[in-house]
Amino acid sequence: MRSARRRPGRGWRIALLSVLAIFLVLTLATGGLALWVRHSIASGIETIADPFAGIATRAPQQKVAAGQEPAVNILVLGTDSRTSASDPSQWQEGAQRTDAIMIVQVSGDRKTVSVMSIPRDSWVEIPGHGQGKINAAYSYGGPSLTIHTVENLTGIRIDYFAVANFESFVALTDDIGGVRVNLKTPQSLAGKEFGTGAQVLNGQQALAYTRERSSLPGGDLDRVRRQQTWMRSIVSSVLTNGTLSSPTALYSFLKTASRTVAVDESFTLNQMQSLALETRHLHSNDMKFMTVPTAGTGTSVDGQSIVKLDSDADAPLFKAFAEDRVSAYLAEHPDAVELLPATVN
Repeated sequence: MRSARRRPGRGWRIALLSVLAIFLVLTLATGGLALWVRHSIASGIETIADPFAGIATRAPQQKVAAGQEPAVNILVLGTDSRTSASDPSQWQEGAQRTDAIMIVQVSGDRKTVSVMSIPRDSWVEIPGHGQGKINAAYSYGGPSLTIHTVENLTGIRIDYFAVANFESFVALTDDIGGVRVNLKTPQSLAGKEFGTGAQVLNGQQALAYTRERSSLPGGDLDRVRRQQTWMRSIVSSVLTNGTLSSPTALYSFLKTASRTVAVDESFTLNQMQSLALETRHLHSNDMKFMTVPTAGTGTSVDGQSIVKLDSDADAPLFKAFAEDRVSAYLAEHPDAVELLPATVN
């Protein structure tokens, strides 16, 4: 099989979409891979029965001018559970909670991608269940209640849903030869001691890095930044380690990635390919990671450790996402949202 020539934006598109574990087969039809390879990878992705059908009240759709496209919003969950995301019969109330919650927005002009994390311990209203930690929504009602909860909180209309298993990201990290992470302090990860500065972590070490919380000064908020750092590092590694120039390595990477994710049934292969073509000019600096502003931590009336959201700061950010104005909002209010720095705790 001949290796396709690198086209502007193609490498970034493959890496970004693969890492976020939701666009895992987008570029295959235009990447010079055989049709059977494309179907082989696609067959590894689980699908979830329509999670939107049972939601009584949805966030409003974005209003766009004639001839323009709306932004695409994907709710991405990360979990340590090995439970099949596509089989509701495996859910047990109180058993499965999400470890990471992110809204990934591809702007209407397809020039930017914004990733907004919501801390898993955020204290919010869960429809039908009163107040609770936002990650409990998945436990109570699976994808549908999680989408309902996030839309109720943010006012952002979710178009697609994906859930990724962080355990499987261990294999993904090893498949690309590890990831480079800048450590602020010396630390022990999966039985190995690391110093400060740039370090290369294998899959188990990267998983340990993202799971740590108790020793971090920012607790769950620092853990969120570590999760984002891991994803950003996978993007960087794939762009620079030769994966994209080797059909064999690319196939192996995408095959491994396809086993980490389940997507809702409306996110069809044709729609994935269409979105891929529309984002072909994206580059790494067109992607921004951020966490919703918070007002610190606290304790709920029933004794749970929680993260308090800052409603005054969150509202304009949520509105910017809902109206596809994230880039403009960040430019106009550079101090309103902390973007992911080069080195985190």
